[in-house]
Amino acid sequence: MLSNWFGLRKLADSGNLTTMSQPFPTPKETFDRLAQRTFFGFVVTFILSRSVVFLIMSHHIPNMYCFLQGTHVHHLNYGIFLLSAAGGYVLFTRPDGRAAEIAALIYGVALALTFDEFGMWLHLGGSYWQRVSVDAVIIVAALLGLIAYAPKLEQFESHHRKAFVVVVLVVLGFGVVIYRTGSRVGHLVGPELRELELSSSP
Repeated sequence: MLSNWFGLRKLADSGNLTTMSQPFPTPKETFDRLAQRTFFGFVVTFILSRSVVFLIMSHHIPNMYCFLQGTHVHHLNYGIFLLSAAGGYVLFTRPDGRAAEIAALIYGVALALTFDEFGMWLHLGGSYWQRVSVDAVIIVAALLGLIAYAPKLEQFESHHRKAFVVVVLVVLGFGVVIYRTGSRVGHLVGPELRELELSSSP
């Protein structure tokens, strides 16, 4: 017994002994890995939510909106509840590994559901098609994408810096175009979108 114990102790001290409780090491989450999960959940959920709204308003799929005594429960409320649940879970349980990645994914889903109707909670009402909601989604997505995929500044090489400057200029130019044409587009298609929105409510 003692010889076996000393033998195992010697192997453990030398680092050659793998414990039976963890035969396969759990991959440790990293800052950018969690940000990538959040970014993925955010972008996919935003696209799906907008697509579902378009399909409902155009009567291509049944009306799946939730109404309580005639009040439309917008999906920003689902996002608020999910944000509260995800925040509480992360704060009180301090997950790591796969659990942390799932929490980051749910956090991204909740962010998208909430910011997709940013204009409605900013102005305490109004139409779903407020431009400020799309602006907010673009800003949040850009920040999440930067956190998730941009390499550290000290790792930038000269061609990385040039490409980064080009991307920044393109994004700024795109923002100027959106700003200057957004109002015009809103006047053209806004009435039709509001009519679709009203027709989908009971």
